Amino acid sequence: MIENQKIRPAQVIGPLGEPLTLDSLPPASTTRWVVRRKAEVVAAVNGGLLTVDEVCERYGLTLEEFAGWQRSIDRSGMPGLRVTRIQHYRDLYERQQRF
Repeated sequence: MIENQKIRPAQVIGPLGEPLTLDSLPPASTTRWVVRRKAEVVAAVNGGLLTVDEVCERYGLTLEEFAGWQRSIDRSGMPGLRVTRIQHYRDLYERQQRF
């Protein structure tokens, strides 16, 4: 796994297909988390640019909060990160699991 290696990529592909670097990630002082910013942080972790621990420390997130972002992207893509639609996508996912 990339997380266990000392070598990290200089850039990864972001959620919209653009290259992401440490400098292009949202600033550490971010307090307003829009869908794109959440997706960029998840893409950075998935690509090995940052570790989960580094993201939680840098942005003041809990592990559960970040894991929720990852789950939402895995289940519903970027639209699943919309706070106003969380319950809708959660219900949809639960219905899909029943069948």
